[in-house]
Amino acid sequence: MSQPPPIVTLPLFAKLDQRLLAFLRGLSAGEWERQTLAPRWRVMDVALHLLDGNLRTLSMLRDGYFGVQPTGDLGSYRGLVGFLNQLNADWITATRRLSPAIVMQLLEQSGREYSAFLGTLDPWAPATFSVAWAGESESLNWFHVAREYTEKWHHQQQIRQAVGRGESELLQPELFEPYLQTSVRALPHHYRHVAAPEGTVVQVVVETPERTYEWWLSRGATQWTLASEGTAQATTTVYIDGHLAWRLLSKELDAESANKHVRVAGAAWLAAPMLSLTAVMA
Repeated sequence: MSQPPPIVTLPLFAKLDQRLLAFLRGLSAGEWERQTLAPRWRVMDVALHLLDGNLRTLSMLRDGYFGVQPTGDLGSYRGLVGFLNQLNADWITATRRLSPAIVMQLLEQSGREYSAFLGTLDPWAPATFSVAWAGESESLNWFHVAREYTEKWHHQQQIRQAVGRGESELLQPELFEPYLQTSVRALPHHYRHVAAPEGTVVQVVVETPERTYEWWLSRGATQWTLASEGTAQATTTVYIDGHLAWRLLSKELDAESANKHVRVAGAAWLAAPMLSLTAVMA
């Protein structure tokens, strides 16, 4: 089996931002206040969170200014998530006074600077922040950038889903495949406690009208590994609809609901962990 190659996402940031701004400019006043799948966030809040991502990255990684000092047990995953959630909540509270017009203006300006900064990073150098949901304590910049792409992708999709139109635009292969390729890198870490005989293979299939995406998760002597091609017979195959896959990966579809929308061929117990797969810090 061949290991998945590094994921190139940098050229797509500008395209994703263009689509976001075009979509936001078409929203009515009421649509800015639509509830999203994130329980505490409306459309405006998600847009503000995207703005925070741009500004926080520029401040910390480009300018070396971290501002708020970390608190709590950041050595644990839960401690880090708690700290990030508090930062997010504080930001939304403070910036809710901004108008949609101002938010879009700031998104446009900061988005250009954000993408330009990412372009200065050495893809093979260690990233300042690891991709913790993939189980890494140190990540390379190309993976950090790909992780940032998934953030921008899925938050924009939250907005589109809340408004009730435009979801399919982000499901086009050019934009959707890098999101999926990055997110499924969480699989080996997610399955780390799943005891299965060596040689067990879980095939993951995400289906859309335009394309079918496939990965093979294989159990070796000591760990699970992910491959982009498979040569061994799958022990279990999990089929996921592309319109629901992003909700599952961003923890916006609980396991019980997800179970109603996936098909499994083979050993069902090997598919069960897929229903709680998370490729966000949550």
